[in-house]
Amino acid sequence: MGSRVLLVPLGCLALLLPPPGAAEFSPSLDSDFTFTLPAGRKECFYQPMRKEASLELEYQVLDGAGLDIDFHLLSPKGETLVFDERKSDGVHTVETEDGDYMFCFDNTFSTISEKVIFFELILDNMGEDGQDEEDWKKYVTGTDLLDMKLEDILESINSVKARLSKSVQIQTLLRAFEARDRNIQESNFDRVNFWSMVNLGVMVVVSAVQVYMLKSLFEDKRKSRT
Repeated sequence: MGSRVLLVPLGCLALLLPPPGAAEFSPSLDSDFTFTLPAGRKECFYQPMRKEASLELEYQVLDGAGLDIDFHLLSPKGETLVFDERKSDGVHTVETEDGDYMFCFDNTFSTISEKVIFFELILDNMGEDGQDEEDWKKYVTGTDLLDMKLEDILESINSVKARLSKSVQIQTLLRAFEARDRNIQESNFDRVNFWSMVNLGVMVVVSAVQVYMLKSLFEDKRKSRT
């Protein structure tokens, strides 16, 4: 299964990378990251890819007013492959060529609210499976004496590996959905409490006014003669 990698905010790598304001992944089959994007800010990241590989990227806005973000995905040549405007989530898959792919999350349209963003990268055909197969062949001898061929063993192992990876991806996505739903519920809970207190205050004021008006109706306003 893939390893998790740490993405560095844009400003930290400005002196290390030629394009300013970006961070770079280590090669990995599966990685996910959650970060906070302040209001009026834009964050970009680079992912090195090989030719004829596959890059799948899924993102979700977990918290923040409107639960929306602008998303850009650019090719190594600087061509815009994907542009999502004010979306809360998205899934995109592209066939890649050699070079660094850049994807950006843009919150410049928001002047007040920061956004909590989760995204996951899934990289296919990065050339590691073939190396794994060669490593297995080094340690297996006398395969004609086995009932099951080496290819069958490798196929079974790869199948188990793929299913485990898929299970991890689904669990990660479910955690992201759960986090977003929890944030929405907490926001609704605070909103309900606020308006409940407002309604309670209005009811107390109305009750006091009604009591005062009823008392004023039964008061004897005639002045006693002296």
